[in-house]
Parts: sequence; C-alpha cells; structure tokens
Amino acid sequence: MSDAPLHEKQAVMFSSSLADAPLVREPVHAPVAHLIRGGIVEGIHYGSVVVLGADGAVQLQIGDIEAAFYPRSALKPVQAVAMARAGLPLDGELLSLTAASHSGEERHLAGARRILDLAGLTEDHLRNVPDMPFDPVVREAWVREGRLPSRLAQNCSGKHAAMLYTCMLNGWSLEDYLDPGHPLQQAIAEILEDLTGQRVAGVTVDGCGAPLFSISLHGLARATARITTAAPGTPEARVADAMREHPEMASGSGRDVAALMRAVPGLLTKDGFEGVQVAALADGRAVAVKIADGANRARVPVAAAALARAGVDPELLTEFAGEALLGGGREVGRVRPVRSLEPLAGAARA
Repeated sequence: MSDAPLHEKQAVMFSSSLADAPLVREPVHAPVAHLIRGGIVEGIHYGSVVVLGADGAVQLQIGDIEAAFYPRSALKPVQAVAMARAGLPLDGELLSLTAASHSGEERHLAGARRILDLAGLTEDHLRNVPDMPFDPVVREAWVREGRLPSRLAQNCSGKHAAMLYTCMLNGWSLEDYLDPGHPLQQAIAEILEDLTGQRVAGVTVDGCGAPLFSISLHGLARATARITTAAPGTPEARVADAMREHPEMASGSGRDVAALMRAVPGLLTKDGFEGVQVAALADGRAVAVKIADGANRARVPVAAAALARAGVDPELLTEFAGEALLGGGREVGRVRPVRSLEPLAGAARA
C-alpha cells in the first residue's frame, strides 16, 4: 500500500477543504427536556440539539453545537465507512454489526465470530475489553449460566473484529491496531474529517479501548447526513443500507434505536453513551443530540422531538415521546422535550 493519504486514492464525495477543529471548552448547554410531575417541573435535563435541513443548513440549534465533544458510539457509522473505504468487503448483517453497539445476543456473537473467521483470526486477536452482554436480560442469563465476561460479548466486538479484518486485508499490523498512530486509526481520523468537514479536536480512548475522536455536534450531524445521501454502491451507502435493513444487528432486540429505524422509513440512527444520538434521513435532513448528564430517559424523547421538528411525521414517533413518571404505580407525569423543539405549525411532514 502506498503512503498516499486514503482520500487521494479514492473518490472524494465532498469538499476536502476542512474547517478548523472545534474549540475545546465547557459546552454552554441549555434545557432540552423537563420532568413534569403533577403539572410541575420537577427536574430539568440540559443538553444541545442541532437540526439540519436537506440542504445542510441549520434549521434549529439549542445549546452549544460547535464545542468539541466525544460522540462515543454514535461515531461508529463513520468508522464503518472508513473501513469500507479501506477495502472491508462486508455488507448486510455483518456490516451492520461493524457499526453496532450490540446487545450481546447470540446472533451478535455469531456475527463477530464470522467476521473473525473471514479474516482467519480468533477471539484471542481482539483487543477490546472483556465484558458481559449489554442487554440486561441477556446478561442475567449469562450470570445464571455461570458464563464469564468475554471480548465477543462486549458491545463493540463487531467493530473490533472488522478492524482486524481491515488490517489483514491491507497488510497492517494486528497487535497495535488500537494505537492512534496505526494506519487503520489514521485512516478513520482522515475519513472522519472528510465527512464532518472539520479537523479533529482531540483524541482519547473509548470504553472499548479504541481511539475516540472529538468533533462538534454539528459536525456529527453533517457526517451522518453525508452517509445517508451518498450515491448507491459507495461505502457510505453500503453502511447506511446495512444498518437500516438490519437494525437489530446494529443494536439489539428491544433497543430504541432499532425500533426508531423500523418506525421511520429511510432513517439511519445511532446512539452513544453519555446521552448522544444522531439520525439522518435519505434526503439529508439530520439531527444530533447530546444530553449533558448522559440520561437515556431524555435522549430518546429529545431525539424524537428533533426528528419531528425536522419534518418526520409525529405519528411515527409516538412510542418515543417520553418516559412516564410514576406515583403509587400510576402515571403522574412524563419527560417532555422543551417547547422550542415542538414542530412548527403548518410545516410539511415526511
């Protein structure tokens, strides 16, 4: 493989002119959801939200969408695109698993094994952190059966198996594939900058052990929109198609991100730890959400409200409207997105 940057060897779909890295600062978050109990605001979730139109213009912003932040696993579709651009030949279920934060179901473990088999490797080559399955029901079954944490069960094993396969195909070293200076991680950073249109602000280590790159919330939304609007057959389109056609492989049975992709035609969405979610439609409309306190109970309704604000039919989003608050076993309130996220009156729905 030559020393030329990856983007010089392959067709670049978007401008290679990059904006400066987002500033590293304390984000100026704003209220994005209220906990309403008995008609009174009991609590407030702060965060930031961006809604992009099909032309890429910002239609709504709440909080701080330009500060540097870590997208966590919401970055996985971009990582999968980078691997596909580097020659990863997977499609369908296995490519969806490449971009997954999976639940640790047997089909997820079997898929990760299949990727390793294709590379001629085993679980021993993985360098992610051993863990129990992410799904509580699956995890409880493992405990009852006396099963121990494993690298395959850890929710990022599909991504790590695909990383190893990509390294094998390119003749890159395996032992240090998680080093930020490794050719694989350099390629991922380069594609991330290409898709976001901005330079990376910083690098740290994600929970699974892989490098984690810092961008802006705006950049994350822009990158995801570029994935969903890519021409058929491109690495971007392959990743989007795989995740949309196999949402349970990208997450798991009963997971809200899978349910959201099933509910909204053409939607690609990915969650991330610490209250991150990104979603984009085939026409380029996109939203990205960061909940400051990392709460899932705010992430889901705020993301759904942002999609409604982007023009998705609210009737498709009713099951994601917000978690009920209970009192004495009955509903006495609910998590509600702030009013600035309400759909505009008379806006077209799609």
